[in-house]
Amino acid sequence: MTEPTTASARWYHGVTRYQWLVLIVASLGWVFDAFEGQLFNITRADMLQDILHVTANDPQIQFYGDAFLGVFLVGGTLGGLLFGSLGDRWGRSPVMIVTILMYSAFSGLTYLATELWHVAVLRFLVAMGVGGEWSVAAALVAEVFPQKARTHASGIFHATSMLGLWLAGFTGMWVGAEWRTAYLIGILPALLTLWVRASVRETPRRVVTETTTTRGSFRELLGDRRWRGRALLGMGLATVGLATFWGVTIAGQDLAKSILLRNAVEPAIASQKAKFAFSIVQNIGAGLGMLSFGPLSVRWGRRRTFAVMLIGSSVFVPIVCYVPQTYGQALLLLPVLGFLTLSIHAGFAIYFPELFPSHLRATGTGFCFNAGRLVAAPVLWISGQLKAAYDLRFAVSLLGSLFLVGLIFVRYLPETSGQDLPE
Repeated sequence: MTEPTTASARWYHGVTRYQWLVLIVASLGWVFDAFEGQLFNITRADMLQDILHVTANDPQIQFYGDAFLGVFLVGGTLGGLLFGSLGDRWGRSPVMIVTILMYSAFSGLTYLATELWHVAVLRFLVAMGVGGEWSVAAALVAEVFPQKARTHASGIFHATSMLGLWLAGFTGMWVGAEWRTAYLIGILPALLTLWVRASVRETPRRVVTETTTTRGSFRELLGDRRWRGRALLGMGLATVGLATFWGVTIAGQDLAKSILLRNAVEPAIASQKAKFAFSIVQNIGAGLGMLSFGPLSVRWGRRRTFAVMLIGSSVFVPIVCYVPQTYGQALLLLPVLGFLTLSIHAGFAIYFPELFPSHLRATGTGFCFNAGRLVAAPVLWISGQLKAAYDLRFAVSLLGSLFLVGLIFVRYLPETSGQDLPE
């Protein structure tokens, strides 16, 4: 009997220094991507209270906070579509530089915001950079790594977003009510562009197709039956993941807070403990889930891994809503919620680049993920309406049934595990 594993069978065997460098650079771009997006969620209460000149419990804060999240989703969609297409036309490295500079610069300018329209415009422009960077970086990692290492590398790439979320959380705790300082820190990712410019060269796959006249073409992506079906089904799968993120995953904070309030904990203390439960504890599980998706999809295949996580999420959401009666019990269950519900997001970084040829890879990847943002945007409104009209636990459980919709899209998408990228 042969040994179950050998050194040569390990996915990282033979990965070059340059390939590791690309993974590090792309991951840092995504870390700061997530940081810039989460920074608003951490600071928005203090920001809007300051700009609106209202008290902390004024309903306008919740209204404009959700409205600006909608603006962010739309900006991310347009940025992902635009820069994904440009990534196929101009190259991965130049577009990564533009998108990182974009989200860094406009985040820094938020320091100067004094009006609501300033916030709206700046969040839209930050989101364009955020949406565009992911599309190009995901395609870059998929193309640089060999087939046996591609799945693991892409999973690691997406999982590093947890570092950005934790960084935003610690930044928010450090600056306290001085929200403007947090956005000055948001300028720092711009320094990463110097490393990108010096270190990342164009991928051989794209150089080979340099003469392709339709690279980055949405007309070909949606006009050619081979790619149109994959693009639309991928968009549907991303819509489920993003809609459940806004409707279910981030509700972990509200669920923890509601348990604390039911146990007569003071509101201010309950709010702080709930932030810790979500930002740190739940996201530990989320990070492990995203890191696990790659190895699991090598063993089980892409489609089966998606199906397992989607079914597991739909079953576990009512459990985390109704079972825990104490804060300690919630801390035990929330990491499992994060593991199941966010693991599929790493799957997007692994799977979407494998669906499209080189000259449409960033375009197709960006379309799936970022058009999914736009279709998922109404969930912000629907989720708020459900949570206002019904008990929080019932509303979140109902929204959790959306995971089962994802099985429809998985059913008709192709299996790509163990295959070379399409040319």
